[in-house]
Amino acid sequence: MIGIVNFGLGNLGSILNSLNQIDCSAKILENPKEIKNSDRLILPGVGSFKVGMKNLIKNNWDEYIYEHTKKNKPLLGICLGMQLLFEWGIEDGGTKGLCYFKGKVDKMKLNSGRKLPHVGWNKLNFYNKHPIFKNISDHIDYYFIHSYECIPSNQSDIVSKTDYNNEFVSCVSNGFSVVGTQFHPEKSPPNGLKILKNFSKWNGEC
Repeated sequence: MIGIVNFGLGNLGSILNSLNQIDCSAKILENPKEIKNSDRLILPGVGSFKVGMKNLIKNNWDEYIYEHTKKNKPLLGICLGMQLLFEWGIEDGGTKGLCYFKGKVDKMKLNSGRKLPHVGWNKLNFYNKHPIFKNISDHIDYYFIHSYECIPSNQSDIVSKTDYNNEFVSCVSNGFSVVGTQFHPEKSPPNGLKILKNFSKWNGEC
């Protein structure tokens, strides 16, 4: 069963509907103790890094998420959910993240002619392979909406980057059971649904 973490900032309905479309057993988790019954977790999120971490810590979601991944059970962070996997978010004065990835989350730096937030469909340029992209063609467009970008300290954590005036990191993996996408698979059919299907079968090994 895939548990969708409800910490108050997620796009929960569309993720659950997408998982139902591909016949995946899924549930929106209202209590962190429910994580124990989940084979896989999705950490969604739309909004502020600072508020996101505050909500995770307030109800001890972070502790149960750590226990989940210690067992090498898969975790997928989507959009803000991916950003929260990093050590530090610059937004609103700076906040410590979940620290699955070394590095920070900072506001996107754009040249003239581009605006924030970055909204729309863009391709992925792959730097490493990952099981969630199994049997999916390269250079497919996926849906993005964000103003901040992840800046990993370790280049080996980067699965893909995307061009929006400057290149930014659009997918990361720690080489074990944790992966993050800056884009929204649930809003990017049909290939985004294939990513979720692959995640539902992924055993946490790369």
